[in-house]
Amino acid sequence: MPILIQFLLFVIGLFLLIKGADLLVEGSSSFARKIGVSDLVIGLTVVSFGTSAPELLVNVVASLKGSADIAIGNIVGSNISNTLLILGATAAVTPLAIRKSTVLKEIPFSILAGIMLLIMANDSILDGIDGSWLTRSDGLVFLGFFIIFLYYTFGIRNDHKEDANHTEDPRPMWLAAIMIFGGLAGLVGGGTLAVNTAQEMALALGVSEAFVGLTAIAIGTSLPELTASMVAALKKKPDMAVGNIVGSNIFNILWILGLSSLIKPIPFSTDLNIDLLVVLLSAIGLFVIVHNGQMHRRIFLWWKQSKDFVLSRTEGVTLILCYIAYIVYVGYRG
Repeated sequence: MPILIQFLLFVIGLFLLIKGADLLVEGSSSFARKIGVSDLVIGLTVVSFGTSAPELLVNVVASLKGSADIAIGNIVGSNISNTLLILGATAAVTPLAIRKSTVLKEIPFSILAGIMLLIMANDSILDGIDGSWLTRSDGLVFLGFFIIFLYYTFGIRNDHKEDANHTEDPRPMWLAAIMIFGGLAGLVGGGTLAVNTAQEMALALGVSEAFVGLTAIAIGTSLPELTASMVAALKKKPDMAVGNIVGSNIFNILWILGLSSLIKPIPFSTDLNIDLLVVLLSAIGLFVIVHNGQMHRRIFLWWKQSKDFVLSRTEGVTLILCYIAYIVYVGYRG
């Protein structure tokens, strides 16, 4: 396929992503107000599920085709880009207020998911056997923890609902539902189109599947998270923006890798251990940055105390620079 047509299809995919994100955020926010739950819960569930759909599609296909490096590289790369690039870019555009519960509960849950993946993927190192696999039993464990996460999210469905219901929504329930499903369709269709064209252009350069998974496909499948979080932040819905990113990272490991390894065991190359460590360190780094920023504000801006933590523009730019450094390392490693 000529490069010009590939680029045109990529642009069409981006348009579908942006329009889908706008519909999903508006429809989800309206739905949250109608049923009396917070934007955070909607971001952790409905929006996260929708924006993680491209990763799910890519991983199921890659798992069935035996492309293990793409299956794992896609998830690992997506979680890194979600935390460093997407959350960083969103905060760089507009500072994000982050709920205390998100900092103390949801972000640590994403750290736990990263630790679980690092342990389960390293059979050869921890057990001294030949080869490392994400087996079907590993997949069942991931899915078990995913159910626990959903149970926790269901338990906080009424937290902060007063913030979600501060204005009356004129949209009927059926219209909100249509907007949600239409937004999901735009995200899935646009994400799939953007990923496929990006993959074709990247593979034409003769690079490895792992490199494609960690970079082109990871960034491509993370475009729904970027557009959804950016739109939510600009619409003054920081709970939905942050919940989308944190929830997507948890979905990616526990739900998508769990389902993928349940369909077919996935061999793991220990060469990707550095990337797994980056996933873990980026989540820990986010936790530390937000905590340190709050501590500094308490010391120097005691007259502006808030119940929320804040991810500032400076901290957002710092996350972006960390992501650029990682991409340079991956490119150098090849």
